[in-house]
Amino acid sequence: MNEQRDILFARLKQIRSQLKNMSINDLFTLNPKRFEEFSTSLDDMILDYSKVHVNNDVMTTLFKLAKACDVEEKRDAMYRGDKINITENRAVLHIALRNKPNKPIYVDNRDIMQDVQEGLEKMQKFANGIRDGKIVSSSGEAFTDIVNIGIGGSHLGPAMVTQSLKPFHDGPNVHFVSNIDSSHITDTLSNLDPSKTLILIASKTFTTIETMTNAKTAMKWMSNAIGEENAGKHFAAISTALEKTKDFGISEDRVFGYWDWVGGRYSIWSSIGLGVMIAIGTDNFSQFLDGAYEMDEHFKNTPIEQNMPVILGLIGIWHRNICEYPTRAILPYDQRLSSFPSYIQQLDMESNGKSISSSGESLYEKTGAIVWGDAGTNSQHSFFQLLHQGSQIVPCEFMLGVNKSENDMKEHNDLLIANCLAQSQALMAGRRIDEVIRVLEKRGVPHEESIRLAPHRQFNGNRPSSTLLYKKLDPKTLGKIIALYEHRVFVEGIIWGVDSFDQWGVELGKELATEMLTHVQETHKKKKEYTHKDMDSSSAGLLNAISAWQE
Repeated sequence: MNEQRDILFARLKQIRSQLKNMSINDLFTLNPKRFEEFSTSLDDMILDYSKVHVNNDVMTTLFKLAKACDVEEKRDAMYRGDKINITENRAVLHIALRNKPNKPIYVDNRDIMQDVQEGLEKMQKFANGIRDGKIVSSSGEAFTDIVNIGIGGSHLGPAMVTQSLKPFHDGPNVHFVSNIDSSHITDTLSNLDPSKTLILIASKTFTTIETMTNAKTAMKWMSNAIGEENAGKHFAAISTALEKTKDFGISEDRVFGYWDWVGGRYSIWSSIGLGVMIAIGTDNFSQFLDGAYEMDEHFKNTPIEQNMPVILGLIGIWHRNICEYPTRAILPYDQRLSSFPSYIQQLDMESNGKSISSSGESLYEKTGAIVWGDAGTNSQHSFFQLLHQGSQIVPCEFMLGVNKSENDMKEHNDLLIANCLAQSQALMAGRRIDEVIRVLEKRGVPHEESIRLAPHRQFNGNRPSSTLLYKKLDPKTLGKIIALYEHRVFVEGIIWGVDSFDQWGVELGKELATEMLTHVQETHKKKKEYTHKDMDSSSAGLLNAISAWQE
């Protein structure tokens, strides 16, 4: 397989060298039907990749690459419950969490769908109880605020989805704490009434240092306000560590587990989404799962030539390995999706930020693009200068919803749509220097001054972008979008030959932080000055400065 992949990579690079003589604009001129041929859809969602610098030869070869790397076979292995997480010997079955028809899925010869259904029903019962006031605080009052304490996948997913689906909130307010920085939890709790606040602690092992430190602070805050004997009624846990949650003071009926075949960055569909369910209700959460299931079925059953996640993944391979673009920008033209780039950043970079193959060999092809971005139109006034005129080409992935909840504010929405479409058009078309001179002179700028200014106002264009267009951002659509990106990451990981479902790269920093904590605590005593004999001189010098400056 690797040999065939190398042959196809070489062929793609050859096509790329030939294609450099033709711009994206030229491709549109040659093919008036380019949009129809270089776009695909699923219901009311369209992926337009016609502004990517590819032609039929490129796409045909990329599809061959997907087949040579067994993308379809390995996709099917994931759906079967095979243990495709090689380094941890685990199945990868976040798809089971939104398997709405409850079709059997087996892990170790056991159908897991009954467990999934029971877990979902327990979440629904609790969420409905909080929302309708049947589950009350220690004072007998309904909960008005929920605080989700977690980090990584236990934070980014719930926070992003809650923000994105703001128009669908009809339950208690949901707040999020993740950072170990004390200002995060202090600022969050400062405006809340403890007697009406429920704390969700999201940590599978109930040992995550950042989460548990914040959880202890929240427990102290709650106990001081309403008494230790009442505090436990204001906590619930998303964890599998029943002994630890019991020791913390949380009753078992308020502990919601999930399984080792659900990775943290893929866990929003599990009990990690409990805060979301409380905010938007069980029916809307069900719609959220339905959308993901529809994308799962599309990914599983649609030929790769029209398969949205496969195409998006192959374009990622084209940009990273053939065009050698190291980054990609995620640009949602929706303020409520402003956290989406950060969510995808974790999903993508934690999954495919690897330099070792699944078989333990060093990889010579580049993997794992650097993912970043922000919401339009704000980002147009920050980093778009680099996107248009910078020396580094950054493939852009625009996202645009046609209809907004605020339908009476048509002027806002029209401007938003126009800006999104214009930006992708400008990145592709650019503006030649002779056009700049002509525009300036038409504005009355003298000819010599126009010539002087023209180089600064020239846009080379030919900068690739795709656009994901959807009708409206509702729970079902958001489910589709997230699942689309999950499967895109899977496709890229298979082609690169990495295990997209482990994350050993985060472990070393955790280990060293535990060791460093001892030294940091010593600085309070101000009895020791560290030298290069204790550790590297940089760390020693920084610790000594911290010791001197601490109040």
